Amino acid sequence: MRPPRGTLEHLIRTRWRYWYLGLRKALALLQATWIAYSKPIPASCSQLLTQVLLCGALALAAASLTYCWLASSLLYPLGPSAVVATVCGLLAFLGLVLVPPARCLFALSVPTLGTEQGRRLLLSWSTATLTVAVVPNVLANLRAAGQVLRCVTEGSLESLLNTTHWLQTGSQALSPDGQAGSQGLTLQAQGDSAAAFRLHVLRVTRQVLEDFSGLESSARVVALGTQRVVTGLFMLGLLLDSAWYLHRYLTDLRFDNIYATRQLTQRLAEVGATHLTASPPAWLLWAARPRLSQAELLSCLVRLGLFTLLLLAMAVTVALDHVAFLLAQAAVGWARELPAVPVTLTVKYDAKYTVLGFIPFLFNQPPPENPYLSAHNSFQWELRFTAPGCPLLPAQRPHTAALLAAGALQLVACSTVLLETYARRLRHSIAASFFRTQEARRVRHLHARLQRRYDRHRAQPAQPQDASSCS
Repeated sequence: MRPPRGTLEHLIRTRWRYWYLGLRKALALLQATWIAYSKPIPASCSQLLTQVLLCGALALAAASLTYCWLASSLLYPLGPSAVVATVCGLLAFLGLVLVPPARCLFALSVPTLGTEQGRRLLLSWSTATLTVAVVPNVLANLRAAGQVLRCVTEGSLESLLNTTHWLQTGSQALSPDGQAGSQGLTLQAQGDSAAAFRLHVLRVTRQVLEDFSGLESSARVVALGTQRVVTGLFMLGLLLDSAWYLHRYLTDLRFDNIYATRQLTQRLAEVGATHLTASPPAWLLWAARPRLSQAELLSCLVRLGLFTLLLLAMAVTVALDHVAFLLAQAAVGWARELPAVPVTLTVKYDAKYTVLGFIPFLFNQPPPENPYLSAHNSFQWELRFTAPGCPLLPAQRPHTAALLAAGALQLVACSTVLLETYARRLRHSIAASFFRTQEARRVRHLHARLQRRYDRHRAQPAQPQDASSCS
């Protein structure tokens, strides 16, 4: 029997062996699938079936993404979005199956997302998403704050007019015949002027709210239209950039021919010229090595600094949205909690008279008073600082999902700065796997270029020696 420790080690080794074999089988399957996908003409029925299934899966994914993009992001109607997505899926399937360069173009568009063109697409999409989510929301919160101002103004004006009315009623109660003569207060509220002032205030506040509502609708329409146009243009630019790369790859042997690939290493080993890469030039990049060159690393750091500024601008925009929401929420909550103040006006009026009051005064006695009139009235009303018929608009919460999506797109765009070098290498590898004959010509051209550089460097030390021997 094995000891427990030996049994445990045996189980661990067996498990790792199974994981290793499974990983190798998965990689072999992926390699065979990629070979079948990149073949211009399938060599067998299994490759043809694999190619058709892959093209169908890619076309279905493209149709689904197109539908989600049109219906969810660009807010097109569901029916036209489904029709457009179906047509795009069918065209993509036919193009991928029948046109081999179309398959290469489709594959090249994935690493192109990691280049500058793809970064522009991600940034435009992020900015448009952030604009559509933030600008109308800020305007809606400002509109809610303006509605609070309108309700408070209208309610305070009504309370003022109501108070004036009750004061006028109390002053009239001082007179026995119901009129305020010279013995009472004289308070007059001109009804027409008060009503005109109230209508003027309401008209002004309503106009301000209508302006905010119109500005909010216009901002939403403009932001959505800008998002549709900009995203469409950059998607078209992404495809054109991939097509431009493929055209240059097929027509120019010097274009993007700076990678020391496995094909170049094999060719140099076959002809016995491995010394050409013993001290490689600075522009030669090893495609299989993940290490970045100093120039690539410096370029990444500069672009990351620019992206930091963009992230700060995004953070300020999101903070503005939250501040507008908090202010609107506080204003609406304050207006809803304003209490109605009860007011009680008590009017007490006693009228008395004396006859020959100086005679008791001579004897240091109070004069007798005869009551003439006694009135005691009480008036009650409430001071309301918000109008009952003025509805308060709720504060609009920030769209967390849209903000998170915009932030995720910003982070993905930021990550493409570091992955751009690898995306360029991957793009070269994809084109090389589709066009092997062209890649062989490009390898021969790079070999000749390295040979010329090597011969030129060998000839430079010999020139001073020749000059000294002639003298």
